[in-house]
Amino acid sequence: MEKETVSIFYACDDAFVKCTIVSLHSMIQNASKNYRYCVHVLHTDITPETQARVFALQNENFEISFDDVTEYLHSIADKLPLRDYYSKTTYYRLFIAEMFPDLKKAIYIDSDTVVQGDISELFTTDIGDAYLGGCHEQAMVQVNEYGTYAERVVGVNRNNFFNAGMILINCEQFRRHAVLDQFLHYLHVYNFAVTQDEDYLNLICKDHVYFLDQRWNTEIFGEIPYPIEEAKILHYIMTSKPWHYADCRHGEIFWHYAKQTSEYEELLRNQQAYTDEERARDAESCDRLLQLAVTETNREDGFLNVLNTERRAKDRVEILKKIDEYEAAGRFDEDVEDDPPAKVLMPEDIDYLDRSLSKRLKTKIAYNRARRFLHGLLEDQKMIVKEIRGIEHFQALETGAIVTCNHFNPYDSFAIQLAYEASGHKGKRTFYRVIREGNYTSFPGFYGFLMRNYNTLPLSSNRRTMKKFMDATEQLLKEGHFVLVYPEQSMWWNYRKPKPLKTGAFSFAVRANVPVLPCFITMKDTDIMGEDGFFVQEYTIHIAPPIYPDPSKHYADAVRDLLDQNYAIWKDIYEKEYQMPLTYLCDET
Repeated sequence: MEKETVSIFYACDDAFVKCTIVSLHSMIQNASKNYRYCVHVLHTDITPETQARVFALQNENFEISFDDVTEYLHSIADKLPLRDYYSKTTYYRLFIAEMFPDLKKAIYIDSDTVVQGDISELFTTDIGDAYLGGCHEQAMVQVNEYGTYAERVVGVNRNNFFNAGMILINCEQFRRHAVLDQFLHYLHVYNFAVTQDEDYLNLICKDHVYFLDQRWNTEIFGEIPYPIEEAKILHYIMTSKPWHYADCRHGEIFWHYAKQTSEYEELLRNQQAYTDEERARDAESCDRLLQLAVTETNREDGFLNVLNTERRAKDRVEILKKIDEYEAAGRFDEDVEDDPPAKVLMPEDIDYLDRSLSKRLKTKIAYNRARRFLHGLLEDQKMIVKEIRGIEHFQALETGAIVTCNHFNPYDSFAIQLAYEASGHKGKRTFYRVIREGNYTSFPGFYGFLMRNYNTLPLSSNRRTMKKFMDATEQLLKEGHFVLVYPEQSMWWNYRKPKPLKTGAFSFAVRANVPVLPCFITMKDTDIMGEDGFFVQEYTIHIAPPIYPDPSKHYADAVRDLLDQNYAIWKDIYEKEYQMPLTYLCDET
């Protein structure tokens, strides 16, 4: 039986090959013999004599080739704005998917690494449809200035920024989503100066990264939260180079493998010859890089501002700024967009339980219009629902229920409507939505018609109307129907975090003695640019198991218990799906 091939790429110049040899030797020593390994070294200037030293590492499992990218660079020269591009070996990783069109996936690894783990385990990791698998960049996580730079300049959360020195590339997705073309485009738009190609890759792959166990890229930087023996790959980033510094952290692991190679004596001489002036220059380099991150962060013509000026709707940009301001101030229950002026809904203006023929006809008309509108959104890819997870929890409900959902878009209730229809309850039990007073009394045109007739339950600022609302909601729940409530009490456009919850939804559940069905929608950027200059979001609907009122608790305690459980469920979904801790800007003040 033919062995599966593991494709691995390095990129370096003639001077750095000695480190590549140590990294590759360590990889060979610890790799499973159940696979065949094809190692490619991307370069433009490595001499035959130097290549021969690398070829000496080949064995029956490892085949090595040197791939000169000069011709490929010539083929895209008209797209490159940089004259010194040929010297930027770090960018070569972006060419792999296009230069090797038959590859489905490949590992790219920097030469300043030591591989203690079995590299085939990394290669065989299933990363789904993510563009790549990577590990969190510790500089962004552990140093506030770098983290702020990542968020305010590149536009990627510091906890979701990956280090590009070791990545598992999904070559099929790179080609399908034209990652190289996007990179070449952004080269002309903005010159990222801090981590350069890493910045571009994080920008392009945002929301499409599978985060690997950090042990696959253990950066010798800051805190390492596990024994170094558990590190599958050690990465000597920045100036932490054992061939320069005798006291480099965990340098003994590098030297363990270096001693077994042809490069040991030269590497040792390099370390011994490294001068105080060079060490001082390294320190200055680190200081300059940190200061550069601060300077770039404070630029008025930074990348996000350039992008905003180029294509983004000003009102959406202002909304995002307002969201940051409200989050920092802890104003979570306030809307960031202007609602229509709210005419007070009086008791005589509404019969929540109206089941007259005329009401049923209006509801049917509203339903048909809403269905056409929803299908138009889906067909035009203005709304994209990728997946509904946990539909079995909706299907299993045998009673009425409060359905909770995070609120981030005027159309997010349509996503929950799709989940309701997929559950099989349609035609047997009705799906209602709780809406704001002004949306019912003051919204004009098509949307106003839907708000008043498409199974909505409007709130009111009038106490007597709210009594009717509460009684009607309780009755509908006891009849076995579903009521969608946004317990966050506010809509923040494309806001991904769960906001603190209000008690209303959970008080309805306790009053009617029905369960709460927690739903949470997560989002990813697509490649589709919306009319507002932002990428259309792809939704995944998460439906958790229902939670039930505790009959042993007093009313207020039972309500708080449901609220706390719902929030914990949302928090867990958020942290697992976005692979970052849930924190708020107001926590930092």
